[in-house]
Amino acid sequence: MRETRIYTQLPLQTGAEFELDSASAHHLLQVLRMKPGAALTLFNGDGRDYYGFMIESGRRSIKVAISDRSGEEQPPTLSINLGLGVSKGERMDFAIQKSVELGVTGITPLLTEHSVIRLSAQRRENRQEHWKRVATAACEQSGRRRLPSIGDILGLHEWLKITHQSDSTSLLLDHRAGTTLDRLGCAGATVNLLIGPEGGLSPQERELAHAAGFKAVSLGPRVLRTETAPLAAIAALQMLWGDFRGGD
Repeated sequence: MRETRIYTQLPLQTGAEFELDSASAHHLLQVLRMKPGAALTLFNGDGRDYYGFMIESGRRSIKVAISDRSGEEQPPTLSINLGLGVSKGERMDFAIQKSVELGVTGITPLLTEHSVIRLSAQRRENRQEHWKRVATAACEQSGRRRLPSIGDILGLHEWLKITHQSDSTSLLLDHRAGTTLDRLGCAGATVNLLIGPEGGLSPQERELAHAAGFKAVSLGPRVLRTETAPLAAIAALQMLWGDFRGGD
């Protein structure tokens, strides 16, 4: 039977009883058709799962009780910070969803020269909140107990300044590069991964990235779509240096 996992911002502890927020209650009651006595798992990003069950339900409300908790999720072997050019439509949602499922630590949406959408201040705020919900849902589905960060929408220059100050390996995904990921040697504990939008990064932007310490790498001879590239790159990084590997 599929586990029902729900994210909540409430503090959680064994023995607690509380009402879920209205959105979660609607999902459990109207979509999943859950009844009192049904088991569910909750998490709030503190690194643990909390196991409980529904004890009461109204038309639009649910009260749950917490009976037990899991051990704490270990920090990732490899921390991957993704700077991703903003793409239109469902492509960005897909890239964020799957990147979270694959274990990315943080995602910063980037506006670049080839970004095909322009966002007002209000639309920026709305988009960012939407992407946070996409990431949260991906955590619920994939069993992650800690939420990845979804950063403010930044210009490429701003993000490069931030990453340039960090002690990490910085990689620019570029199909023109002569170096593949497996030729890099050990990437270290933290990787900054830069991937452009549809149309990629401009020559000037690639030069800026190189000047900020980013090394261009490819994933082989094929040109990947903007929503495919993050998935392939993150999976490759996890296989080479992250938690896709078995224990020593």
